[in-house]
Amino acid sequence: MKSVETKKGSKTYRSDSLSAAHELAEGLHSLGLYDARTMRKFDELCLTEIAPMGPQEIRSLRDKTGVSQAVLARILNVTPNAVGQWERGEKKPTGSALKLLSLVQSKGLSTIL
Repeated sequence: MKSVETKKGSKTYRSDSLSAAHELAEGLHSLGLYDARTMRKFDELCLTEIAPMGPQEIRSLRDKTGVSQAVLARILNVTPNAVGQWERGEKKPTGSALKLLSLVQSKGLSTIL
């Protein structure tokens, strides 16, 4: 079965039906009928995961956007050393840095500036 992603606001869902289920769960949570733990489970189920990026992907993305390691580091609020380590494969971006890199990859640098 083909995976189809649905975008609503700032969230990307695995499918239209999971988007609707998540919206319903958010409503129930806001009414106090679902606790935070239940909402975390819905998030894991419904929201699209951010794929890890390898060293070549990060270097290619940086080259494509035409910025130096220092500039990319400043944009992502990390150290230039961190960007270098990602590009050499010594470390991997995680958390908000990975999310921002993913946004730049899919929508361009201007989306986070």
